[in-house]
Order: sequence, then structure tokens, then C-alpha cells
Amino acid sequence: MPVIKRVGMTLQTARLALLAVVLAWGALGGAPLFAAGHEAELIGDAERGEVVFRKCKGCHQVGQGAKNRAGPKLNGLFGRKAASVEGFYYSKGIMRAASEGLVWDLVRLDAYLENPKALVSGTRMSFRGLKKLQDRHDVLAYLRLYSDDPANIPEAPPTAVLHEVKLTPEILALIGDPEYGEYLSSECSTCHLRDGGDQGIPSITRWPVEDFVVAMHAYKRKLRSHPVMQMMAGRLDDEEIAALAAYFKEAK
Repeated sequence: MPVIKRVGMTLQTARLALLAVVLAWGALGGAPLFAAGHEAELIGDAERGEVVFRKCKGCHQVGQGAKNRAGPKLNGLFGRKAASVEGFYYSKGIMRAASEGLVWDLVRLDAYLENPKALVSGTRMSFRGLKKLQDRHDVLAYLRLYSDDPANIPEAPPTAVLHEVKLTPEILALIGDPEYGEYLSSECSTCHLRDGGDQGIPSITRWPVEDFVVAMHAYKRKLRSHPVMQMMAGRLDDEEIAALAAYFKEAK
């Protein structure tokens, strides 16, 4: 394995350079640089990781009955090829990384959690990352419980998603018109990229309908603090919010 040596190289740059070497080595058919059981050496507290994971559960579920939300479900994450969860619409960035051989092992997961966009340019994941090493190790120890090994640990119910606004069943049952939603979406697309890209503003492409509706009503009621979004949501009625949710759920 080549030795990385460069004067003035930052720790982050060195870690990414090492990761590039690992990826290139694997693409060339080299022998694995990490043993199959390397993940078991992770020093992390799974119980504390469950607490840290609260930062992730707005987009991801894990456990028995977990479903795809704004992000894919995380059961069976370790050893999984990137962009391989059935039924989830991935960004072009993560699809490109998958075509280049990205597999979620401990090293890559740690780098992704620290800074998603440094590992995968163009990812829709707008999370800024976990900067503390112990936080990352704890979360990964928690997620490790839901992969193939150890298989004897029973799965827990999917992580609960608590919404900041309680909506009536009638509002949640509204079926929006995606064509009308596309017409209304022109103002949204002045900030949010239709292709799902993220340039400092979170993606809303392929959001689950309920998540979109709840978020817009939270802005409408000023329970979320962004003044521009409060103004935009305040102009919309229930049917218009449902239409936008229906459009962005299927937007490509």
C-alpha cells in the first residue's frame, strides 16, 4: 500500500487521501485492506449511539419495519453496496460513487458521517456531519446492531419520528394533484434545486408526502423559524400544500 506523505497536509485531507487509495486499490482488484471482521473492532457505545442517532431519524429509519423516508432505511448497512436499497431514489452523486465501487464499510461510513459531501460530491444528504469521533463511533456501533452480524440481537421497532405539529386526519388524507403542484413549484425552485442537488439549501425532491406536508404546516404556524419559509407557507392553503407534496414526491 502506498505511503501518503505530504508536508502541511491536514488530518481531513490525509483521511480522504487514504480513502482514495483504498477505493483505487479495490477497483484494481487488490486484496482487501481491511479484514472482514474489522467492524467488530469499533470502539463505540451502541446505547449512546441510539441517542446521537436522533439527529438522523428525521430522514432515516432503522429496525423492524423500517421504511425509506427522505433517506434510505439503514438495516443491513454494513457491507452494503452504495445506492442499493430497493425503491429508494438516489442522487446522481451517490449513484456515481456506487458505479465506482463504493461499499459501506467502517472506514467509508466514518468518513461519510464526518462530512457527507467530502466523500460523495453531489449527494442530496444535507446533514453537516458529526465532527466528534466518539459520536460517529457510537452511532456506527448502534447501526451495527441492525446488520448481519451480530444476527442474534433482536431488532427494535423503527425509530419514532416526532413531528412538531399535529395535523388532522383530513389534512393528512388530502391527495394532491402533482400537475398543479408542478405549476406551484416555480417559487420553490428559486432556492431548491429540482434535480435534488444541495448547494447549501436542503433538497426537497423525493420527500415523503407526510413529511413535506407536516414541514409546510409547521412553517405556516410559525413553529419552524425560517422567515422566508414562514411567508411562503403562509400563502398556501391545505390543497396547495398537498399538491406540492405530491409533485416533489415524484420529481426527478
